[in-house]
Amino acid sequence: MHASRRPSPSGGTPRTATVSVTPTALDGLARATLEATAALVLVCDDAGRVLLANPALQRFAGRRREELVGLPFWEVVTIPEEVELARAAMAMVVSGRPSIPGEVDWLTGDGDRRRIELQTSVLTREDGTPYAIAFVGIDVTAHREREAQVRRQAVTDPLTGLANRSALFAVLAARLHVETGDGCSLVFCDLDGFKGVNDRFGHAAGDRLLVAVAGRLRDLAGPDDVVARLGGDEFVVVARGLDAEGAAERARRIEAAVGEPFDVAGEAVRIGVSTGTATGGPGDDPDSVMNRADMAMYGVKSVRRSRR
Repeated sequence: MHASRRPSPSGGTPRTATVSVTPTALDGLARATLEATAALVLVCDDAGRVLLANPALQRFAGRRREELVGLPFWEVVTIPEEVELARAAMAMVVSGRPSIPGEVDWLTGDGDRRRIELQTSVLTREDGTPYAIAFVGIDVTAHREREAQVRRQAVTDPLTGLANRSALFAVLAARLHVETGDGCSLVFCDLDGFKGVNDRFGHAAGDRLLVAVAGRLRDLAGPDDVVARLGGDEFVVVARGLDAEGAAERARRIEAAVGEPFDVAGEAVRIGVSTGTATGGPGDDPDSVMNRADMAMYGVKSVRRSRR
């Protein structure tokens, strides 16, 4: 291996320095790199039997080198439901088809699933025939979990864990899509008496009350329903399909559930909720459907106020 210096900044005649590394030294560097790297290195023969597993892979699998060599690699790291897929992928690579880099789930010696970014290389003889497959994996589990957390935070209300306003309108847009939507019904909910709780017990107690209300709404929701917090003490429940009668029934159940006492600072406190419903079909505007439900809720709240 040779390396040349760049021309001298002073403009003089460049001087060339040559560094030589013997093949034996190169072998030693390669071995040291393989031993030191945190990457998971696994080399198998063309039948999938382990030929080499570096220390990182040994620690991952919880087995010594002597225990790994000779085992089919799918008995070492492959999750049970993907064993046949791994064997088929191995056969495809050995047959000469190009390997596709990507991510897989591997199983540690402790039984934990980890997300692995995997590169696969075919080792060939001089005549081009493959004799081994080298896998180099990087554990990206923590990175993928952070990405998932960021995505969840972007669509989740931080206080209640419900869908936030952005996620709500994304759901409405999908269910009201002119070509692929199947319509929806929604219940707009606005709490009655919440300000009094805040004024009497403080904002921390008010936040705990909102979390409790969110829990009751979530308990009432069906498997295809989306429960969202618009902000403040306003919530929306969206159900798939056009069902005005079903929305009205859901609104009645919500009012009954929220009307039950809540434990606030050790006291049984009652609040209420005013609800309004609306339905929308494919091609309807999400803002328009939301506004109809909001106006229906406001009408209910106005009547209740006038009665009081």
